[in-house]
Amino acid sequence: MYKVITQFLNRFFKPATIYRYGFNWSPMYRRTTAKIIEVSDDLHKVVISMTINWKNKNYAGSIFGGSMLAATDPIYMIQLIQILGDDYVVWDKAVEARYKRPAKSRIYGEFIFSHDEITKIKENVRNRNELDIVKTMSLVDDKQNIIATFNKTLYIADKAYYKQKIKQRN
Repeated sequence: MYKVITQFLNRFFKPATIYRYGFNWSPMYRRTTAKIIEVSDDLHKVVISMTINWKNKNYAGSIFGGSMLAATDPIYMIQLIQILGDDYVVWDKAVEARYKRPAKSRIYGEFIFSHDEITKIKENVRNRNELDIVKTMSLVDDKQNIIATFNKTLYIADKAYYKQKIKQRN
């Protein structure tokens, strides 16, 4: 459903605009209590923020770790799907979460892909058909104190190769 809506909206809006508002209006992302506050025109940088409120406050009075994890979970995957295009398959494969200190105020996170990273991903997929990459990002407070760090493992494959691989399994 989201992909169909995105394809339709691409006729009228920039991909960065669709990405930002699509996430912020999506029920699945709204429940995380985070908001996307910035998306670069080339989609290589996405910035989120999250404020503490009654929906995400835990027993200890800080932002619930599950809310932080949920807010970061889909960003890299969908960002990479949009950057790479329809010739690739991208899946979240794993996440490692490290909570460093309680989040008692607004927190921020940046999700960045450099142009060199994208070039290397495409080159590696062209040579090996599939690969896993690990992207690390941190949530920080206003003073740049690290609140939590997430290591996301993403699976990326050539779409034709992936379809053939799935067909062989069945």
